[in-house]
Amino acid sequence: MGRIGKRLIEIPKGVEVKVVDGVINVKGPKGTLFQQYNPAVKIEVADGKVATICKAKDPKIMALQGLYNSLVKNMIDGVTQGFEKKLELVGVGYRVAKQGKNLQILIGYSHPVNVEPPEGIELIVEGTTKITVKGVDKQVVGEIAAEIRSIREVEPYKGKGIRYAGEKVRKKAGKAAKAAAGA
Repeated sequence: MGRIGKRLIEIPKGVEVKVVDGVINVKGPKGTLFQQYNPAVKIEVADGKVATICKAKDPKIMALQGLYNSLVKNMIDGVTQGFEKKLELVGVGYRVAKQGKNLQILIGYSHPVNVEPPEGIELIVEGTTKITVKGVDKQVVGEIAAEIRSIREVEPYKGKGIRYAGEKVRKKAGKAAKAAAGA
């Protein structure tokens, strides 16, 4: 089976990991994160390391062992380094501006779209077409980036819209190209 659940996770200096009543609490220099877990998987903190232990032979419970191991690793990474996702606006007249903590995105609609970040998420604007979403919780950072991207997803004919930095967009041939190929 998988090996992710069996790895030992080092706890860096300045990070505190506690397991109390089915909740994992990770506290570090950038913040504090909490995660509930299934009691079928045992989580032990000893000698500056975190281990996930699974005694069951049920494949679903064994999969949870790897899941919780990855979640704890991401929590430790989040409170020490943090996570970020970068987005780009591509299109004529597409702009983003910061208004306090919120974003105002002009993306071709008749009205500007306002995005309000949840607690613990920082939205950074570089220039007028680049957005960086930063935070300590990997899931929330990815979710907010996906919500911003869904405001105007990249269309396949001209490649206009909001995309992740470095994302490759496969463009489709339009009607004229198809008609020329068929003739």
